[in-house]
Amino acid sequence: MGIVANLWRHPIKGVGREELASVDLKENCCMPMDRHWAIARENSKVNFKDFEWAACINFIRAASNYKLMAVSSMLDDDTGLITLSHPELINLTINPNTDSQALIDWVKQIINTNRSMPTNVFKANRGLTDSSSQTVSIHVTATLLDLSKTMRQPLDQRRFRGNIWLDNMIAWSEFDWIGETISIGTTEIKITGPIERCMATTVNPDTGTSDANTLAALNTTYGHQNFGVFGVVKKSGHVNIGDKAELI
Repeated sequence: MGIVANLWRHPIKGVGREELASVDLKENCCMPMDRHWAIARENSKVNFKDFEWAACINFIRAASNYKLMAVSSMLDDDTGLITLSHPELINLTINPNTDSQALIDWVKQIINTNRSMPTNVFKANRGLTDSSSQTVSIHVTATLLDLSKTMRQPLDQRRFRGNIWLDNMIAWSEFDWIGETISIGTTEIKITGPIERCMATTVNPDTGTSDANTLAALNTTYGHQNFGVFGVVKKSGHVNIGDKAELI
């Protein structure tokens, strides 16, 4: 049985994260306001007249813009204003729906100039997760500690941009849940598969520099590039820090 240790959402895909004390999850939906916006890049195939999901390749990402990993965010659900902070920049408070150019100009200061530039802010009718299904991501603290031990350096959970982190579980046991349904708080989530990782996990979330070869460690030691699992909410409910997580 696991215990909910941390809850995170990432209002702008690839740009910032925010820790929560609780969340209401809805059946067949992503975590509310998670990857709610994304910043389209040059040559993006996004159809701005269509608010459906689009693949991550269409947007600027931390996998190729390491400094984005050092962005923190705070979204005011009542006003719709989001405040972004980065160690190299002045804080920015905007409404992404109406202040898109200010957001793009702010991000341009810390992205890789050898990559496609940001052009437009895109909002879909669902969270723009890396999965075409509406998923939440679940991670286990013991797995992170085991990978840290393998790599002989402490790894921050923010590298993995997950939604739900669980204590009180055996390292890598989350993969045993694939195909099963678990309860977390008053919600029920079917675990659908592993999350294959990218270069963003090599980046320190405090500095925005790549300082840990997580992908090599995963492949060499464990024989795969997976960390964490995807799940689909099958029963709406509420999740608090400290809630139990267990197989049904």
